Amino acid sequence: MVIFGVDPGYAIVGYGVLRYENKRFTVLDFGAVTTQAGVPFSVRLLDIFNDLTFLFDKYRPDVMSIEKLFFNTNKKTAVDVAQARGVILLAARNAGAQIYEYTPLQVKQSVVGYGRAEKKQVQEMTRHLLGLNAVPKPDDTADALAMAICHAHCSMSGLSDNLHTT
Repeated sequence: MVIFGVDPGYAIVGYGVLRYENKRFTVLDFGAVTTQAGVPFSVRLLDIFNDLTFLFDKYRPDVMSIEKLFFNTNKKTAVDVAQARGVILLAARNAGAQIYEYTPLQVKQSVVGYGRAEKKQVQEMTRHLLGLNAVPKPDDTADALAMAICHAHCSMSGLSDNLHTT
């Protein structure tokens, strides 16, 4: 199974692509799609869509794992992230990937074994589980890899059956 993990945003979209077979991870790619501040927001959304479409075409993932949106105190930022998330979901759907959503609590529980783990603990465990020499940067990339790990673990346990989006 090829899993495409995404940490959604509009300035930086972290991504990580893993192959998960026989309870083993193979890192295929990871990085970040970045958009330029100061350009029209619609252009930033188009850049995200086009870059992710390219990556989906390149890796042909079976599934995409993405963070479930939650509202924070900054409504402007939440709306902008929601719009970026929408184009990310569209790119995944166009590529034929099944889409699964997980909360930060679920990711922490799945990767570290503790739902209240600190961000640095999740990043270090992600590095360890994938056999990487260093925690991937930027943080959005490490978060995206953790999203992919979460789906692999949840799919093996059957927990992902209730999380699939249509």
